[in-house]
Amino acid sequence: MFTGIIEQRGIIKHVIINGTNRSFHVESPLSHELKVDQSVSHDGVCLTVEKVENNTHIVTAIEETLKKTNLNTWKIGTIVNLERCLQFNGRIDGHIVQGHVDTTATCNKVIEKDGSWEYSFQFDKKFASLIIEKGSITINGTSLTCFNINENEFTVAIIPYTYHHTNISYLKEGSIVNIEFDMIGKYVNRIQQVS
Repeated sequence: MFTGIIEQRGIIKHVIINGTNRSFHVESPLSHELKVDQSVSHDGVCLTVEKVENNTHIVTAIEETLKKTNLNTWKIGTIVNLERCLQFNGRIDGHIVQGHVDTTATCNKVIEKDGSWEYSFQFDKKFASLIIEKGSITINGTSLTCFNINENEFTVAIIPYTYHHTNISYLKEGSIVNIEFDMIGKYVNRIQQVS
């Protein structure tokens, strides 16, 4: 369980393909603090730490994860957002994030607003019922508020801190991102479907 408040950025230093799996060597300022078996959000995807070596940790994504996320596009030099799991001993900033990516979305517009930025994204309209105006959404693990929603598009506004401390600053038109819709909205949607 996570909050969508990114702690650090990491860089992919090595990718190993083993059958249908991909293992990633991630170098970051928090890698040396991690422990084997710990859950860490990588661009919004909950992955288990398998090994820690100095400033690098290793995680593996299986076929199911690679199908639903943008991890199959990661290569050496890719910058990823990192967040360690939630501790229930303080304030919860952001919103409750599971690290279970629902789908990917494509960035279709970036507007610089003289001190902030607006990013628009397009997604599969079958997920339209899971997103609401001014609701929470997770993009590459970052908790954000969406607006200007239609059946398959939404926009988020990015403040300077988020722009400079996450990998959002690397996104451009055509970039593929990981999306996790708000968990509460998913439960409400499910209840309505089975009632």
